[in-house]
Order: sequence, then structure tokens, then C-alpha cells
Amino acid sequence: MNRRDFLTTAATASVALAATAKDEPKMLPIVDCHQHLWDLTKFKLGWVKEGDPLAVSHTPKEYAEAIKGLNFVKSVYMEVDVIEDHQQKEADYLIELIKSKSSITVAAVISGRPAKGDAFKKYVDQFKGSPYIKGLRQVVHNEGTPSGFSNQKDFVTGIKYLGDIGLSWDICIRPGDLPDAVKLASECPGTRFILDHCGNAPILDAKKMEQWKKDIAKVAKNKNVMGKVSGIIASVKKGDWSIDQLAPAVKHTIEVFGWDRVMFASDWPVCTLGAPLKDWVHAAREIVKDRPEAEQKKLFHDNAVKFYGL
Repeated sequence: MNRRDFLTTAATASVALAATAKDEPKMLPIVDCHQHLWDLTKFKLGWVKEGDPLAVSHTPKEYAEAIKGLNFVKSVYMEVDVIEDHQQKEADYLIELIKSKSSITVAAVISGRPAKGDAFKKYVDQFKGSPYIKGLRQVVHNEGTPSGFSNQKDFVTGIKYLGDIGLSWDICIRPGDLPDAVKLASECPGTRFILDHCGNAPILDAKKMEQWKKDIAKVAKNKNVMGKVSGIIASVKKGDWSIDQLAPAVKHTIEVFGWDRVMFASDWPVCTLGAPLKDWVHAAREIVKDRPEAEQKKLFHDNAVKFYGL
């Protein structure tokens, strides 16, 4: 190959690489605001049964492996529904992990039972002003939890108290119970909420999705609620899904909440029930790749930093 042919080939290759790079979504930094961790030698999770795919420990070491090459820069731990006797233990573990600076976990949302009255207040008082504990959550989408659970008087009183002491509340609820979230958010205007997993959008059921669209739009009318783009990948059929299945839930969530009130999250390792974490990240980036970079950065990074004070 002579010099002219070499230069021509090199130029052609450069153009091809540039075109490919242009087509690929930009690798923006990610703050993962829904990162699970559990060490089954330390904590008991009542919902994890022997033989389940998730019935093994998932520690910062495994998480670090899962996020390699994805540009995750910080993460916020999300409670894992430990048994009540282990709630304080969970909080203490997370505080020590964050203090150690041995991982990218920089803050935590821990377990709590708002309906416990004075016991709940006493428990959460220790976290007032904490730079490590940012909020609480109780999973209420279990089959045994009745509709309206989040609207009982004692529960609402507990949630209002979180607002009084500057802590947030994550709403993890069945899509059919989204009206409960609307009522809770409106009754607690001083509390900041995050709606997990696109309101658990029923992405594989077209009929239910139509009702979900209406209900999540009503939730989003409450300006004290953020929408978390997470979780839905766990609902797909592993090895048999497409980005087109995920896009409607992601786009509608962003549409109703607006770009200033949405946050992306991994939901690792639960996300692996549907696909590897890298595939979920790729799908999310693909869905919003045509939006301005500033908007994408809000979704993947900026809004979480602002909301949690990171």
C-alpha cells in the first residue's frame, strides 16, 4: 500500500468511526439512585426464598463488577425489605459503608414503618440532618398488603413527620394503587416523595398500561413527587424483550413529570431478573438519545445530585 492509499484508507476509517460514535448514545455520568445491596450472612430478607435467583449475597464487590464501563459515578442505596429486627442494623451498616468511602455508595434510603407511631418517630429522629441517610421506604406492593394501606391515618402521620425532619419517602406501590399515591402526596405537601419504578408500569399488558398512563399523570401533578425511571426491566421476559417494550413507560413517565423531576436508577440486582445491568443502561440511553444533552444529564445525573444533596 502506497502512502496515498494509506491516507485514503485511514481517512475513510476515521469517517466511519465518527459516524458510529455519532449514532451511539453519549456515555454521560450516572448517579444510580436505586442500588440494592445485601449480605445474607448479615441480614435476613423475608422475601428471599432458597433457590430464588436473588437468594445470594450482593455486596459492593459484585456491584462494582456490574457497573464496569458504564460511567456510574455515585450511588444511593435503596432498602431491601429486611426483617424489622434488622432495620437498625441495616442503617448502621450503610452509614459505616458510606463513611469508609470504599465504594461509590454515598447516601442511603433505609427501611421504616411509618404506621408505628411514636416508635417510628423515635427511630427516624436519629437520622435528622444526617449526611448519609436521605430517606426511607416501605415496600407496599406485596400481595398481602391491602389497597389503601398508605392512606391509613397513622401511616400518613408518619410520612408527614418525615417531611418535618427533612427526610424523603420512596413510594413503591402496585400500578393499580397509584390513586393511593396521589392521595398520600396531596395530604403530605411538606414531604418529598419519589415514585419508584415508573409506578411499576405493567409494560406487558396494553390494557392496564392505558389506565397506568392516566394514574401516573395524576401522581405527577403533585410537585413534591419525583419520578424514578427504574425497575421495569425486571418485568420483561429474559432474553425475549425489546427496547420498544420499555420506551412507552419511560417516555410517558418523563413526559408527565418533566425533565426536572425524573431520575434514572439501576434497581440492581433485581434488574437482572430481566436483563444484565449493562443492557438496561443501554436501553435507557437509547430511549432518550435524541433529547438534548442537558436533559439527558438531568435524568442520569443532575436531578439525583440536587434532590439528595450529593
